[in-house]
Amino acid sequence: MKQYLLSVWGVDGAPSPAPEEIEASYREVDELNSKIMASGAWVFAGGLHPASTATVVKVESGETITTDGPFAESKEQLGGFWVLQCEDLDAALEWAAKAAVACKSPVEVRPFQDIPD
Repeated sequence: MKQYLLSVWGVDGAPSPAPEEIEASYREVDELNSKIMASGAWVFAGGLHPASTATVVKVESGETITTDGPFAESKEQLGGFWVLQCEDLDAALEWAAKAAVACKSPVEVRPFQDIPD
């Protein structure tokens, strides 16, 4: 089976949903996580703090340089993710559709590269 990254995207600075909507979304994600685990597709997952909390690390001419904030200068930011092991892309896309409903955000699906023997 292949592993897929399901990444949840949001728009930085977009209006926050009402607290009750956020709580409902958390419950839906918890329910989805339970279903994914029960199916055997679960590898791991996590939600992320806002992109403003990121630190970027670069090495230039042997010197380590760190900068505050996200690497990408974009309003669209990664908010969380799942790593799932699925039979095929279609199965990963089915989980992504459920994740998009639970998170109320777009979910991008990308396969991991195969590791050569």
